[in-house]
Amino acid sequence: MSSANEAMAKRSLLAAIADEDSVTGLLLAGVGQVSNEVGKETNFLTVIPGKTTVEQVEEAFDTFTSGRDDIAILLINQHIADLIRFKVDSYTNAFPAILEIPSKDHPYDPEKDSILKKVRRLFGE
Repeated sequence: MSSANEAMAKRSLLAAIADEDSVTGLLLAGVGQVSNEVGKETNFLTVIPGKTTVEQVEEAFDTFTSGRDDIAILLINQHIADLIRFKVDSYTNAFPAILEIPSKDHPYDPEKDSILKKVRRLFGE
């Protein structure tokens, strides 16, 4: 097996940076991971307005995108991605893939989605 295939084989988890309702739904669906391994304790951050700082969101984003090799997809609520838009928009690695998702209180806005922006630039729109 090539080293690229080996690296991809390790990436088996979804991670989430989301509001309480979104994280609860994902955990109920079986997405949650808790490990005793240092640096891989959980694969989610519940963002609570007024309690979770932008720095904590940035730290979780950096951990899930750069610090871990077991995350295949990072789900992030779009309104939370807006808090760290500069990081989300400048992220260029293939893995983990970053998907912006809506929350029940914040509808999805395709104009803000970093993936759609990159696709539009690719096609010259």
